[in-house]
Amino acid sequence: MRKQVDIVNNKGNLAEEVVESVHSVMHRFRSLQFQALKEAAHDLSHMEAKTLGFFASRPGATQSELVQHSGRDKGQVARLIAGLRERGLLEASADAADRRSVHLQVSAAGKALQQQVRKQAQRVSAQAVSGLDEAECRHLLALLAKLRENLAAPGG
Repeated sequence: MRKQVDIVNNKGNLAEEVVESVHSVMHRFRSLQFQALKEAAHDLSHMEAKTLGFFASRPGATQSELVQHSGRDKGQVARLIAGLRERGLLEASADAADRRSVHLQVSAAGKALQQQVRKQAQRVSAQAVSGLDEAECRHLLALLAKLRENLAAPGG
């Protein structure tokens, strides 16, 4: 029979292995996406692609909403948005009630580019789950949701 301390230590090692595995999967996913972005003619970074995706799914959202959603630094988000606007991929309109607030939406060129990026992400996602049936995918989603809940809990 194992000592209690060994069970705790092994569980700790297993926890680290689980988290490292999640990190490894996401690192490989992002690597494949980055490779596809780099090979394409549009020269779009991972964060620029994520930013376009955010505004494509939330037309009229603000820079502050992106900061809150992404957890990124305000300055970094401001530079991302400025760069995308300069390239004509994002358009801005002032809020009628509050001129300090700017609503952003993806331009026609940005939509076309974002759709290309999304198709590539869908291909990589399909590759990642190939060989898993629907029940396995749903079980994996439930397990990952539990990890997120654990990390969002006080002290997490």
